[in-house]
Amino acid sequence: MTKLLIEGGYSLKGTVSLLGAKNASIKLLIASLLTKEECRFFRMPDIGDVKTTAAIIQAFGGKVKKRDNHTFSLINRNLTSFEVPANLGQKSRSASIFVGPLISRFGQAVWPQPGGCQIGRRPIERHLEGLKKMGIKINFESGTYRAKAEKMKGITYAFPKNTHSGTETLIIAAVLAEGKTVLENAAQEPEVDDLISFLSKMGAKIERIKPRVIEIEGVKKLHGAVHKVMFDRNEAVTFACAALSTKGDIFVKNAERKYLTAFLENLKKIGAGIEIKDSGIRFFYKKTLKPLNIVTKPHPGFMTDWQALWTVLMTQAKGKSVVHETIFENRFGYVSYLQKMGAKIRFFHPQVKNPQKFYNFNLEDNQTGYFHAIRITGPTLLNGAKISIPDIRAGATLILSALIARGKTILSNIDHIDRGYENLDDRLRTLGAKIERIN
Repeated sequence: MTKLLIEGGYSLKGTVSLLGAKNASIKLLIASLLTKEECRFFRMPDIGDVKTTAAIIQAFGGKVKKRDNHTFSLINRNLTSFEVPANLGQKSRSASIFVGPLISRFGQAVWPQPGGCQIGRRPIERHLEGLKKMGIKINFESGTYRAKAEKMKGITYAFPKNTHSGTETLIIAAVLAEGKTVLENAAQEPEVDDLISFLSKMGAKIERIKPRVIEIEGVKKLHGAVHKVMFDRNEAVTFACAALSTKGDIFVKNAERKYLTAFLENLKKIGAGIEIKDSGIRFFYKKTLKPLNIVTKPHPGFMTDWQALWTVLMTQAKGKSVVHETIFENRFGYVSYLQKMGAKIRFFHPQVKNPQKFYNFNLEDNQTGYFHAIRITGPTLLNGAKISIPDIRAGATLILSALIARGKTILSNIDHIDRGYENLDDRLRTLGAKIERIN
């Protein structure tokens, strides 16, 4: 029952280095199951979601060796199981991505209803429809999916809406399928391209022929490969918002402008200090922040994972700001905690001409009590509180709010933070944060 005790009111200053991207690392580990040869990964983050994925692979009979803090070696030569253990699969939203490798190895796969952060229904039918077209028969009963196929065949498939994990699921399945697969309206996120880079090193034939069109020519066999995980752009945004909201100055080593374009453009609009260097980006407070309205969108737009952090930043801007969430139907669960700390935030229903096209979630998953937009009034003095963290990004958000709050904050359920961030409290402490783990 470890908790975080945070004393707010201190400006954060110094240098921090980014680690490997959470949203890339998990899929890379899963992709290693496509070969019996050794795969080695550098810059692999030591986080809960990576540990869960590694444990699933070991449950299959794979060998996962951690050579140092961030180097992993996997040899999946003698797999003995095609079933994702329920207790592990329910901790991860990536359980369905194992289908392709398991079908190619065993001709069948079993996995539980995916878990992960509760930020909406996160439907996987966009994954399953494509897999079924590839010749995989899938049944769902009593919370368990069962899939079978003698072989997988190449297809042309257009995703009805953007899906990051769905794109990766079909890419991983298609590399060993017979014939050519063309994925249209495919996700454009950098983590998808990092996966494509690794698979290409393994001998896969993959090309992004247009921004949202990916072409895969199936091959009979893949070999082992060595790969460096891309740096985590979500960590970069976390530290940037920490610097600006605490009126501090942080140099984020290894932050890359090409992955943060939408975020950096909005920072310029609110008057934030930005200095881009070859080795990273410096974020610093230089004057009172201006309010701004943002709308979350798939890459290259403003990422949904950034909106909660941005909301905290806007509580310190002078004026009224709006955050409009379009990717998930229920991603404002953290707002009530910020309100408890004194934030002036109101929910409202925005007017949208064509909601079916405008929103990336399925409208049938929407519920009466869900709001998709908030209005924030600042600057607001926040106060410390006792809070239980609901999900990964909310965890980082509540740490951020605690750093700028008056008094002390106690955060429980911090496993969510450790699932997505490696030693976030230690790294913030080196920047001057008054934060410690307590029982």
